[in-house]
Amino acid sequence: MILYRPVGLKELELIAQSDFKAFPPRLPEQPIFYPVLNFEYAEQIARNWNTKSNSFAGFVTKFEVESDYANKFEVQTVGSRIHQELWIPAEELAEFNRHIIGRITVEAAYYGENFHGEIDPETNLPTTIKLA
Repeated sequence: MILYRPVGLKELELIAQSDFKAFPPRLPEQPIFYPVLNFEYAEQIARNWNTKSNSFAGFVTKFEVESDYANKFEVQTVGSRIHQELWIPAEELAEFNRHIIGRITVEAAYYGENFHGEIDPETNLPTTIKLA
């Protein structure tokens, strides 16, 4: 199953530290990890939300999860038909990560007007992110 996850700069840096093989543990105030089912929804969050807070940068990641495992989580529709996501309890994220096939890739990057940092012209990613 192909999934997407909108992330901010800090989460992307932590993903890069895992060699793009895992998502970092959730913070105590984040009881659910929610990958989304399509690029358009992930793009909306990365572009419209992540660029307006914290690091003022948003990224769409893409990854594959073993379908047999991913299918145990019910698809949640949280808006229109494109707003579909899986809800993975935070305490199950390490197990979820073990079912990721291959590497997590960055499909798109968005920057808000308050972003501070250098962007690599070749990758369109902040220079703090090193691709494998």
